[in-house]
Amino acid sequence: MSRIFTTSFASVYPHYVNKVERKGRTKAELDEVIEWLTGFDEAALTHHLEAGTTLEDFFADARLNPLASTITGSVCGVKVQDVEDPLMQKIRYLDKLVDEVAKGRPMEKVLRTQPA
Repeated sequence: MSRIFTTSFASVYPHYVNKVERKGRTKAELDEVIEWLTGFDEAALTHHLEAGTTLEDFFADARLNPLASTITGSVCGVKVQDVEDPLMQKIRYLDKLVDEVAKGRPMEKVLRTQPA
């Protein structure tokens, strides 16, 4: 079992916030991406942050977006679509989405929606 699985989401979240804010994006955009992937609204996200939920439990509680499988590309040299462990793949999905936000990708593309 990877050590990341027992890491609290609350300890990782500030790093995500810093990453997107350094690149001129907002915490609200990050939260929108997390909600899109996990189904957690602001209240649920706040609960997980305050409770110190592990990443394993965080993703166990999530209702993964059906379009999550369309997330492709590499994170740290590993293609997310090729990650075999289901939990690690979910963590990598989130990492990839955060990377896309930080790189300035339009939100409709990050969220895999069609522009109107």
